[in-house]
Amino acid sequence: MCATVSYAARMLWTVALTATQLLCTAWLIPAKAQSPDRVYRLGHLAQSEEADRLSREFTLPELAQLGFAEGRNLHFSARFGSTNALPNLAQELLAEKPDAIIAIGSAATLAARAATNSVPIVLFAFDPVRLGVAESFSRPAGNVTGISNMVFELQVKRLELLLDVIPATRRVAVLLRRGSPIEEQSEQELRVSAAQVGVEVLFYSADGPSDYEAAFAAMRAARAQALVIGSDPRFFADTALLAKHAHEARLPTSCEWATMARAGCLLGYGPSIAALRQRLAHFVARILRGASPAELAIEQPTAFELALNLKAARALGLAISPTMVARADEVIE
Repeated sequence: MCATVSYAARMLWTVALTATQLLCTAWLIPAKAQSPDRVYRLGHLAQSEEADRLSREFTLPELAQLGFAEGRNLHFSARFGSTNALPNLAQELLAEKPDAIIAIGSAATLAARAATNSVPIVLFAFDPVRLGVAESFSRPAGNVTGISNMVFELQVKRLELLLDVIPATRRVAVLLRRGSPIEEQSEQELRVSAAQVGVEVLFYSADGPSDYEAAFAAMRAARAQALVIGSDPRFFADTALLAKHAHEARLPTSCEWATMARAGCLLGYGPSIAALRQRLAHFVARILRGASPAELAIEQPTAFELALNLKAARALGLAISPTMVARADEVIE
């Protein structure tokens, strides 16, 4: 049974904050009446089927509440594939003449931006300023806006939480996505953080399921004591498989989202996926009504969830302190 009282409170606070942000900013957005006969076209670019599913589960229903419903006045066209496939998939979407494109993940954002500098892109990805697709958070100045998911700060926090749960840990493996736009910077940030607390970090890279077995074999050979799984849409889609490999390698694992703890990670820490995916719909609706992405401030999450999987802890022979259990928004028994 899950303890979710504080989680629910955070979600209510997040919804209230979002409503306040909309009220405070709505007067800044130029009004534009929706044409009653027009069908708007929305593209969607991602690296996994799971990313597509989440947008259909959370973003499209929210968009319908805002007046743009699939099957009535909205045509939704989705493409997903490997990093190498994304440029061609972006071109396929552009051929359909979309009014806007949702890009999930840094690689998808870069592919979409390389394909067009005019069609509005609503991203859910790493810092767009560092990616080079926006000038600033407050005024992007181009065709890209949306939500930045604070990758580096949260990866460091997940390492810290893992060490809080297992204080005796001194050698931590980190799995990063090979060739990711954030791989090098992630490694640098985590090295600095680990050095400050006297922990050794060992880095491994993988591009997908075919690489996981070798990566975990190398972790075992190096006698890693715990694992941080880096932020990446591919890893999120493969949570159950990664959790299985981690269990077999006897590695307590810290993951990107609370939902990943439900799938087998020892802990998951991050914003609410549902709340952020719903928030994307508000960017899309404002753009379809005539707002310029160049003037829509890029947002970052403000509320976060910590989920602890006590079932995974017991399987690994770990005793989680009552203090850590009390800190969690969700406890999976």
